[in-house]
Amino acid sequence: MVSPIEFSLFAPRVEKVALIGSFLDWKEAPMTKGEDGYYRASVDLEDGVYQYKFRVLSKTEYLHGQWLDVNDPYATEIDLNTQNGMMRVKDGEKVSTFYEWQHDDKPLPANEELVIYEMHIADFVGEIEGVTLGQYFLAAIAKLDYLVELGINAIELMPVTEYTGNYRWGYLVRYFFAPESSYGNPEDLKKFIDECHARGIRVLIDGIYNHSDGESPLLKIDRDYWYYHDMHYPDDPDNFWGPEFNYDGYDETLDIKPAWKFIGDVVRYWVQEYHIDGIRYDAIRQLGNYDFLFWLTQEATKAAGNKPFYNIAEHIPEAICVTEPDGPFEGCWHESFRIFAIEHICSDRFDLAKLKEALDGKFQGFAGATSVVNYLASHDRERTLTELGDRGIFDQAAFQRAKLGAVLLMTAMGLPMIWMGDEFGEYKRKTETTTQPNKLQWHLLEQDFNQDLLKYYQKLIALRKKIPALQSSNVNFFYEHIENQILAYVRWNDMGSRVVVVANFSDQSFPEYQIPQFPEDGNWYEWLNDRQYQVENACLTTELKDFAAKVFIYQP
Repeated sequence: MVSPIEFSLFAPRVEKVALIGSFLDWKEAPMTKGEDGYYRASVDLEDGVYQYKFRVLSKTEYLHGQWLDVNDPYATEIDLNTQNGMMRVKDGEKVSTFYEWQHDDKPLPANEELVIYEMHIADFVGEIEGVTLGQYFLAAIAKLDYLVELGINAIELMPVTEYTGNYRWGYLVRYFFAPESSYGNPEDLKKFIDECHARGIRVLIDGIYNHSDGESPLLKIDRDYWYYHDMHYPDDPDNFWGPEFNYDGYDETLDIKPAWKFIGDVVRYWVQEYHIDGIRYDAIRQLGNYDFLFWLTQEATKAAGNKPFYNIAEHIPEAICVTEPDGPFEGCWHESFRIFAIEHICSDRFDLAKLKEALDGKFQGFAGATSVVNYLASHDRERTLTELGDRGIFDQAAFQRAKLGAVLLMTAMGLPMIWMGDEFGEYKRKTETTTQPNKLQWHLLEQDFNQDLLKYYQKLIALRKKIPALQSSNVNFFYEHIENQILAYVRWNDMGSRVVVVANFSDQSFPEYQIPQFPEDGNWYEWLNDRQYQVENACLTTELKDFAAKVFIYQP
């Protein structure tokens, strides 16, 4: 069956555009410009997969007057080998994939229930034998059962949109609608997300909407229509990563804001086409246009329909102005949690005020349980074992303190996030550049210390998901001893769920330590060591090891 298939390119200020493609033997087909700024051409095609580009008379200042072959800015797939845009025709219609979703009816956790796992898809599966370019999405499916056993219920993917080359962190996006071809094709990514949903795991993606790669097609077509002509913040050159979208730009003739339109289309497409469950918005401090961000997060949430969706800001240092009730995001990365938690498990200092800020973001003005995403490590920061090793703390002592950090992470107000490998003691440093692979060392799980840390994380994640008090915004620090460096706090909700954490940040062990002012007399269960305690006269007596914590659950 042959059907007319329309190709279009929005380029209102460009004077000439032609279509080229595999279906034309790469010869030009003229395109007609409409009053709406679109160039269009129709070609009769059978069902199948095709490659194409546009031949454009560039409007960009430094390319002005040159004929350039550029990929469609809206291309939904890039061929791994040719780097041409691809399109598919099925039943006489353009489609992004032939994939049929299998698990859309699977219930997924609410935002306040999330335990997030940040991963770089290629490094996550990179040590698996036989995995080659273009197979990473499918190879990651084979590791999902590991994540189920760990207990996490959300994955935050570092950028999976098409970038230049075959390995990067991914923060210089070239084609915003296309998955990274070295990871797999669109159908592979949909299958990965579908398999996550089958296991009750939500999938969040990293959205880079501040800037693009320097070879982005929009840049070649007409830079000043979509981008700032110069650096947006010339006084902050260290935080300039590429051409920045101009969200102040306005086309009076067409009555549109070009950058708003393009990125809005990007976000709606990923939510609707890939069924993603949230977005981490990169470099919000640099993007800075809050009118746009309010609109964009609302568009994302509307596109998601009735299913839960989570909009997270990356604003370093964190700022309450970006989160609800007054900001556009439900939550933001909580960098100060990482700073203060790492300092305390590494014995850099003991500062109760800072420790409390880490554990209860309300001290900093954050509103509630979903307002902050806490982490000990991230792709931008060193892992916990690396931080400890840098201070000369190794082996059993390091793993002991890593466990203390894990308790803080899983019992603090806010949502916990684990950087891949931190849960089993991966110690590899960040690479010097964002183009160097840094594969997870899965073989570390063959060692006792690493396996023990993994089991500890599993217990804590199970606790986090089981006990409603830990999903609330309530924290009360009821006991502190500066000299002994001990802090105790209670988490609770209005339905009677209570959890007490007693943490020892000193190098001293206490065989029988008394914790007065305990929240409730009666039965308390010590989760990590499977032991019952009876509290009388508001006092609990227990052993406290050095750099360790205990977690008690009230059993009325």
